[in-house]
Amino acid sequence: MTDATQITLASRPQGKPSTDNFKLQTATLPAVQDGQILVRVICLSLDPYMRGRMDDAKSYAKPVEIGEVMEGGAVAEVMESRNTDFKPGQIVVGAFGWTSHAISDGEGVRVVDPEQAPISTALGVLGMPGITAWVGLNDIGRAKDGETIVVSAATGAVGGVVGQLAKARNMRVIGVAGGPEKCAFAVEELGYDVCLDHHDHDAKSLSAAIKDAAPDGVDVYFESVGGKTLEAVLTRMNTHGRIALCGMIAWYSGQGVADAQPLPAVWRNILTRRLLVEGFIIFDHYHKFPDFVGQVAPMVADGTVKFREDVAEGLENAPQAFLDMLSGGNFGKQLVRVGADPA
Repeated sequence: MTDATQITLASRPQGKPSTDNFKLQTATLPAVQDGQILVRVICLSLDPYMRGRMDDAKSYAKPVEIGEVMEGGAVAEVMESRNTDFKPGQIVVGAFGWTSHAISDGEGVRVVDPEQAPISTALGVLGMPGITAWVGLNDIGRAKDGETIVVSAATGAVGGVVGQLAKARNMRVIGVAGGPEKCAFAVEELGYDVCLDHHDHDAKSLSAAIKDAAPDGVDVYFESVGGKTLEAVLTRMNTHGRIALCGMIAWYSGQGVADAQPLPAVWRNILTRRLLVEGFIIFDHYHKFPDFVGQVAPMVADGTVKFREDVAEGLENAPQAFLDMLSGGNFGKQLVRVGADPA
């Protein structure tokens, strides 16, 4: 028997979530059965999609129930295995949740090669955020060399990879981020041509700034935010431009919805500019993971694609780190260090 420290969903948030919506508890896990593995979590990923799992609303995935462990991807060490696909001591990544230990049947779990890159990258640049960026840019955004792209949340776990992959394709890359430090990082470290600080603008002035940065218009918009950034970009899109709709974090907890641009104005821009807008959920595209890793892992290894991580220490600090991330308080991929890294 193994005792696991867990963070569960204590209540559903009304609007913006708070630490009161989470509960820290200890649970005794059952014995490992045939086909199962016991893992010790090393590093937990925090991602914006988790906010939607806290609501009891119909979506593309089942919500977390009250009292259940919060959902989340994690890198872990196999401690015990009765599954022939895994051996004790291996490093794996899977949806183990906000916990120190977990039992899994191995579905959706893959082995991580610690020699390829730091194991934390399996949750970031070489994990779900990375493939989201790769698929969104190439398959959904249908980016072409020499085009202009605007990337919202430009230094985030997804946006930071989008910008670098776009730059590697000889695109003009314009980022939108929150704060001068993030904007400087986007330009000086990630290679963006321009990065605009949304804190300095309302929708109208941000639109004007995008026009100055992209005098020939915008061909691709990688959308993770919504809010005033979407409103600003829409009127700068070129005819037959493409919008890869990945998220809308500005509206996840209901804030800003009443002030959002009216649907008829949005719809008119889509119609008159003949825009292609496609929402995508990365789980529909995981069959392309080997192709993604084959292309991007060498770029990470040789420094073409850089990454930054924001690490909170201790599982007990995951709720506050999650709340900070939702308000833009993180800088890079948000992780929580849960246990020691054997590497």
